[in-house]
Amino acid sequence: MNENLNFHRRGELADSAFRYATVAAGGIVLITLGAIAITMTKRAWPAFDKMGLDFFTTSRWAPNDNVFGAKAFIFGTLMAAAIALVIAVPVSIGIALFTTQVAPTKWRRPIVYLVDLLAVVPSVVFGLWGVLVFAPSATGFYNTLHDVLGPIPGLGNLFGEASSGRNIFTAGLILSVMITPIISSLAREVIDTCPESDRDAAFALGATRWEMIRGSVLPHAKGGLVGAVMLGLGRAMGETIAVALVIGSSANISANLFSSGDALPAVIANQWGEAEGNYRAALIGLAVTLFAITILINVAANTIVSRSIVKTQGAR
Repeated sequence: MNENLNFHRRGELADSAFRYATVAAGGIVLITLGAIAITMTKRAWPAFDKMGLDFFTTSRWAPNDNVFGAKAFIFGTLMAAAIALVIAVPVSIGIALFTTQVAPTKWRRPIVYLVDLLAVVPSVVFGLWGVLVFAPSATGFYNTLHDVLGPIPGLGNLFGEASSGRNIFTAGLILSVMITPIISSLAREVIDTCPESDRDAAFALGATRWEMIRGSVLPHAKGGLVGAVMLGLGRAMGETIAVALVIGSSANISANLFSSGDALPAVIANQWGEAEGNYRAALIGLAVTLFAITILINVAANTIVSRSIVKTQGAR
């Protein structure tokens, strides 16, 4: 009796220790994020104090005149990341579905290794390939797209004339290659968690393979897929060297995807060495802005997924 009681008490102590350890781990993460936000905001405050809201709403970036407007860089960051997601997400989910649901077993592991190999390539390699190989040869292709798609109403502004291969679209394309292995790897793991019984039940009801995927696999993996996409988005928005090499380094806002631009991390990397005083504070302000945008996007995505899951469970 005493032995059972002691065993039960030890189990309770172990549960309590585990609970406190997990709470402490979560608290450390929150404290770290808070410390980063406070420290960086404090360092960037001279620029925020001088420019006010104009820091976020104007595009003029003139360090010599002590004028700092981040709007063009925010635009370039969001545009390049959006292009990367539009290209990478369908490809990544397609790869994940193919390797888990369609491909023969003997081919799955080689395909996974091949895709994951892209994740270990340094970003500077992608950037150098983009600026030395892809960008010079892409100008003609971009102008061909302009000739074909330009006359179509609504697409003429998006696919304008390209003066150079170093532009926002090229940056987004390079980023899509870089984030594809990340999204596909996480999506594959999430899709594999779908119970085999759910798939067998769909087939037993006469569903085709696509109907099984659409009705059983994707709803089950929805939250995890959004998480994978958000992680890829974070990588795309925070990438520095590759984007700095191919985006064109121009404080420009244009609907034309083939126009040059710039991104928040690329500006920080290119200009940090020569920055002092308010100039350096403004660059730190760009980092704070990127940090805030990433958090807002993740919170919004998690909110949407949570509501979607609640609606799906309610419908069942």
